[in-house]
Amino acid sequence: MVDAGDLLDVLVFSLRDGYVQVSAFVAVTVLLFGLVQYRTNGALLTAIQKNERYQPLIGALMGLTPGCGGAIIMMPLYIRRTVSFGTVVATLIATAGDAAFVVLALAPKAAAVSYGIGFVTAVTFGYLVDRVGLGVARVDAAVARLSPAVATDGGGAAAVHAANPGHEYSQETPVHHHHEGPDRESALLTPLSHAAHVAWWGAASVGLVAGVLYLLRGAPDVPLQFAPTFAGAFTVAGLTGTTLSFYLYFVGRHYIGEGGVGRVRESFTSAYSTFQHAAVETSFVTVWVIGAYLVYEYALLLTGADIGALAAAAGVLAPIGGALVGLIPGCGPQIVLASVYANGGIPFSALTANAISQDGDALFPLIAIDKKAAIVASIYTTIPALVVGIALHFLWGPVFGLPEFGYGVLGT
Repeated sequence: MVDAGDLLDVLVFSLRDGYVQVSAFVAVTVLLFGLVQYRTNGALLTAIQKNERYQPLIGALMGLTPGCGGAIIMMPLYIRRTVSFGTVVATLIATAGDAAFVVLALAPKAAAVSYGIGFVTAVTFGYLVDRVGLGVARVDAAVARLSPAVATDGGGAAAVHAANPGHEYSQETPVHHHHEGPDRESALLTPLSHAAHVAWWGAASVGLVAGVLYLLRGAPDVPLQFAPTFAGAFTVAGLTGTTLSFYLYFVGRHYIGEGGVGRVRESFTSAYSTFQHAAVETSFVTVWVIGAYLVYEYALLLTGADIGALAAAAGVLAPIGGALVGLIPGCGPQIVLASVYANGGIPFSALTANAISQDGDALFPLIAIDKKAAIVASIYTTIPALVVGIALHFLWGPVFGLPEFGYGVLGT
């Protein structure tokens, strides 16, 4: 029987852990990309757009960066028709999400091999999607019958409505372009939103340090504390950062920046606007991440299911289970799986299949903007995950003679 205390614990811990374990790392990668854009005046995006031949390779490299920031950056580019659908698929295949931080800290050799395999798979399959099609045309035809404004092979969802040229529309969701300033002005909420933005970066800085220490310590359970301790810093940074993220997403973004989320900027006018944009974009991701955490944790609490045990099923079911777990949006289940691998609970084939299949938090912006493309992309990342995972099951130990459990784990 689940009581109210358990439900409250899940809520508080999800609000805290989602920010420290995910958002703080996302903030860094989004900020770094923004700073590159600021210093080069948008040259990176221009280079990606012009080099269509190399886009799947570039997407795979962006996805390969630990965390989800690099992959998140690529999703709005697809919606704006800057990159191909094959580039989206390559990015998502290469993405190991925030689980990468766990594996890199606890099993660096396994991370290098697993993510190397994922990178080669991403580039290969990304080019196949663009060159051969792999059913994209048929999907487009089916989608066109349901919603003519949406296409899955070229970012057709970002149709510009002539009646209102000041906005880009992605399905029913408007993306505003207010280059002259924010949506609204307020004598109270404008300065409050700027103050919240500055405080948000304070929480992100503490959260990043706490998150790194958390991973270096082997991702232990962190008690809920409000004290001058590691657990206290972890708790205060997490809850403060999440609260400020919700404020920036639902209120603050209309009074600072341009109001729009789920996209990238070509350039920035100042370092402050770069930090501001990164905070608002990360807050957007945080809202989705917290929602995914709550759904995942409440599902486990109410059903008693054990994701780790399911993924550790005997024989060839292990990589299949790893690939299927990767279908779950977000990083929560994938972090669990990575921790189980580090503890010797699942084989290397399951870890690699999960790394290829999972889309991390990068799928959330795509879900929000083009749900149909997100579904197709998830299917396309799962197919090579199953192929590679099953192949590794039959080759890794029997042919290559390498340990299936505990490979590359520190201390083994």
